[in-house]
This record gives sequence, structure tokens and C-alpha cells, in this order.
Amino acid sequence: MKILLASPEAAPYIKTGGLGDVAGALPKALAESPNTEVCIFLPYYKAIKDNPEFELEYITNFTVPLSWRNVYAGLFRAVSKRKKLQYYFIDNEYYFYRDGCYGHYDDGERFAFFSKAILEALQHLDWYPDVIHANDWQTALVPVFLRAFYMGLDSYRPIRTLFTIHNMEYQGRFPDSFVDEVLGLPDDWKGTMHFDNCTNLMKAAILTSDRVSTVSRTYAFEIQNPYFAHGLHDVLRQHSYKLSGVVNGIDTEVFDPASDPLLYTNFSADTLEKKAENKKFLQERLGLAVRDDAPMIIMITRLVGHKGVDLVHAVMNDLMWDDLQLVVIGTGEWQYEEMFRSYAKNFPAKMSANIVFDNTLAHQAYAGADLVLMPSKQEPCGLTQLIAMRYGTIPIVRETGGLFDTVPAYNIETGEGNGFTFKSYNAHDMLDAVRRAEELFRDQEHWTALQKSVMAYDSSWKRSVQDYWNIYRSMAE
Repeated sequence: MKILLASPEAAPYIKTGGLGDVAGALPKALAESPNTEVCIFLPYYKAIKDNPEFELEYITNFTVPLSWRNVYAGLFRAVSKRKKLQYYFIDNEYYFYRDGCYGHYDDGERFAFFSKAILEALQHLDWYPDVIHANDWQTALVPVFLRAFYMGLDSYRPIRTLFTIHNMEYQGRFPDSFVDEVLGLPDDWKGTMHFDNCTNLMKAAILTSDRVSTVSRTYAFEIQNPYFAHGLHDVLRQHSYKLSGVVNGIDTEVFDPASDPLLYTNFSADTLEKKAENKKFLQERLGLAVRDDAPMIIMITRLVGHKGVDLVHAVMNDLMWDDLQLVVIGTGEWQYEEMFRSYAKNFPAKMSANIVFDNTLAHQAYAGADLVLMPSKQEPCGLTQLIAMRYGTIPIVRETGGLFDTVPAYNIETGEGNGFTFKSYNAHDMLDAVRRAEELFRDQEHWTALQKSVMAYDSSWKRSVQDYWNIYRSMAE
């Protein structure tokens, strides 16, 4: 089977968040299956073009019809010895030779061009996939353009599409004029594109894709509820027959405490005493009190309300009175950044605020910490808890989305479960979960058993990739 993955980002070339990790790891896992060819299409961003570590070769160029304009597209390919996995890059310096992947005034036009260029490129490669797997609003137009412009061509007619929703909050909303001025779709497509007084690309992808998935089983149910769907709940309910939830995995080679080159010292479930050395190193690096008898809690997250930072804010005084240490790594809304900086200034021995995105520090925090806190209001899947468990760091999570699917509550009597949970979006319920975790931390026997248990949890793509194969095959039948 031939699979094409369309994504606005993918590690190792470009990554701004969880989608980059997923789009980097999933194609590798798919390509391990026999009789499979996988390719991934990415924009040829400035950050990729200017990075001397990446060796790319020019393939060809062509023009992409986009409404009234014909736009240049260059096609490049990563030089690779892996014939079953190819990376292709769509080049247009006007659209992509800029700082940052997103946040530009013309993002809608940029990714409309990218989506149509992917389909145009197939003719020049003479390679047609069985399935195109599009991801998030930036590639939501791939199934739309396929149905509107390409289904009359024999080579395109058998192609099936899967659209994966990584976060319902970002739907690709644009003025209704966008359909004529940028997309050039026929008038009879305006109903498909229109939603809530604007053009909504995610809504159009849900309607036009053969299958729709999201990144956890629980989130697939949640997004049919108005609280989580950001307006699209009725659309998802009407198309629930083609909706599935597949929990993300992580790249277990990158996130492996036994071989991770970014750690102070490597360790495994059999050498947990070395995890304590990583904790001491992290405390010294961050200027915290060097203590092995106080639990260290980390938060590696965007500092925004829906990540539950407002809950933490509400009980920060309580947390600082507890005998623990708190390490925050991330950037976000100004009021939360300043709040954590203020507490770090007032409690320097037990609070460290790192208002940066620092991959090395993040790896060292996973390895050195005892607990990771994820009190999210909504969390489609979450990778942080999966990574943390690989390093023997126990999650404290709210029971939502992928957190509910991957972190069942710990039961001290049976030894089952992966962490500490709370259900209501309430600051003191979260504080209760933190204090239950603190209590277990001081029960060394049960604590060590839980660490070894979560390190044995299978967070690889092995199970999830089979779920994707089931979806792909259901469309090909």
C-alpha cells in the first residue's frame, strides 16, 4: 500500500509542537510494514532551507492554479537511503521563506497553495498513493481539492483520504470571500465550505474525507460535545460513522533514558538509582536546593489557560507551602509567565521558572523529575505524559482526552494504574491529586514499583500504527 502523509510540520525537519513529533514518528512506523511505501510532504520553510544539516535534492518545478493565479512550486526531496520512506518539500519562497511556520497574515493562502501543490506534484512524480493522510486545518484542503478538481482523472480517482484532527480549537476560519479569491472553487462548493458566517476548512475536510480520526479514543467522543468541539459538534455527530480515535505514540528511540545523549547520566528501570543523579544535576543546574527527599514536579507546557495553568495559579501559595519543588519550562501568556517568575524569585530553593523552549532542558527535566503535572482543561492526546513515563516520571493529570486514555488512576492495593488523576476542572481537586502523589513519593517501596511499571508502559507506535492500518484498509476495500 502507498501512503502519503501531508503535514505542516514533522520532526526532524521542523517542529513547533506535538504534531511535529507525530508526523515525524508515524511515517517511520508505517514504513516498517512489508509491501508499503510512505512519503511525507512538507513546506520548504526557511528554517529547513537554511539548515546545512539537511541534504535535499531538486526534483522539478511546476505551476499551481489557485483561483485567478498560477503560482510557482518547486519540488525537492530529502536525500535518503530508505526507499520505502521519502520526504518531499514544496518550495515557494514568497510563502515559506519566512521566520516561523504560522502566524502570518496570509496563512490561509499559504496552506491552500501547499495543499493543492501536493496533489499537483503527484503527476510530476508519477506516483499515486492509495491513501492521503492529511493533518489539521493546514492540510484540510487536500481532500477538498481532490474531490473538486482531480476526481475526473483516472490516476486520482482511486485515492482515498483520511483527515486527522489534532486540536479542534484551530479550524482554519476565513472570510467567505476566501472561496472565490483564493480557492477558486465552483459555486456549488460554497455550502461545503461555509460554516458559522465564514469559511471553515476543518468542517469542509470532515465532509469530504473518506474517514476522520483524532488522536485519542476519549477525544473522539468529547469533540461531539459542544464544550470541546468549538462549534463543530453537530457536524461531527452527523459524520460519527467515519470518526475514529487513535492514541498517539512517541519515538521510543529518541525518548529512551538508556541512550538519550542529552541526559547527565543514562539509566533504565534496573538502574533507577541513576535517576537520582539526574535529579541532583537538574537541581544544581536550576539553582534549587539539592534534596532527594522532596518530590520534584515539572510542567513542560505552553503557559495558556486551557493547559490548566489557571488552576496552578489558584493554588500556588498552597504548593509553595508543601515540601516539594516545582520546575516550569515553557512560554505563553504574559500573566502566567510573570506569575511563575514572581514565585521563583520569592521561593528560589523550590521553584524554577524557565520561560523558554529548551529541548535539552526538557529531556533533563523528564529524567530528573519525580512527577509531571498536566491539569489540562482539554488535551486531545498529550505526548508529555508518555515521554515522562519513559523516564520513570509519574503523571498527575486531569481525566480528559488522551490523558484519560493513557494514565489510568493508580491503585495502591492492586498496583494498577499509571499516575494520579482528578476529574473536575477544579484547582483544589488538582491539589488533592498532587498531595496524594506527594504521599506515595514518601512510600519508597510502592513508589519504586510504580516507576518501574510506568517505564514498562508501551508508548511506542506499535499499537497505534495497527489502528491506522485498519482505517487505511477499510477505505481501500
